[in-house]
Amino acid sequence: MRSLIRQIFAVERLPWVFLGVALAATITQLNAPWRGFLVYDRTAIAHGEWWRVWTGHLIHFGWPHFIADVGLFVILGRLLEWQHPWLSRTALITMPAVISAAVYWFDPAMTRYGGLSAVNVGLLLFLACNGWQKSWVDWFWPAVLVIYVGEIILEATKGHGHGGGMIQFDDPSVRVATVAHIGGSLFGVLAWLGTYWWGKRARPMSGPTLSTASRRTPD
Repeated sequence: MRSLIRQIFAVERLPWVFLGVALAATITQLNAPWRGFLVYDRTAIAHGEWWRVWTGHLIHFGWPHFIADVGLFVILGRLLEWQHPWLSRTALITMPAVISAAVYWFDPAMTRYGGLSAVNVGLLLFLACNGWQKSWVDWFWPAVLVIYVGEIILEATKGHGHGGGMIQFDDPSVRVATVAHIGGSLFGVLAWLGTYWWGKRARPMSGPTLSTASRRTPD
């Protein structure tokens, strides 16, 4: 048990980049006046306030929204950052921009957007595909993904896009951003396909090197 605890909290395995993002989200959550300056705002972005494309994902509409998003984000970071450091850190820079672009172009009626849920969906989908690839009979990650997607569907249908289910927003005008979740999902699948393709491409290259070395050994 002590060994497991040491592994979980080992300094070299802590998701420092994810924890940094979570800290930034916490600071903004504790400073309500910052919300208007950082939230994704379609009109403000159109007038050149590009930082909102990234900072909007740090803004949450109420503590239940914050706890659900940031809590899962840190868990995913613990699973991702030390196994896929380059991919996960790159994703934290590029995926928020991709999601915001999807909302901007394909959901013009959404004037404001906030939260890490779409980023979480992308990371979760990558983990699910990666885990399923290792063992196609493994049910764990697909089950987790189905549960999370089910919650999103519940929010969008039973909650009529205004919360409901497990999450309640503090602003009645807020609705679930389906386009954002689709953008995050596509990013996660493409990221997995990229790593899968790269892995398949790299494996044949290592074969000749090993065989050549083995042929030279007897000399």
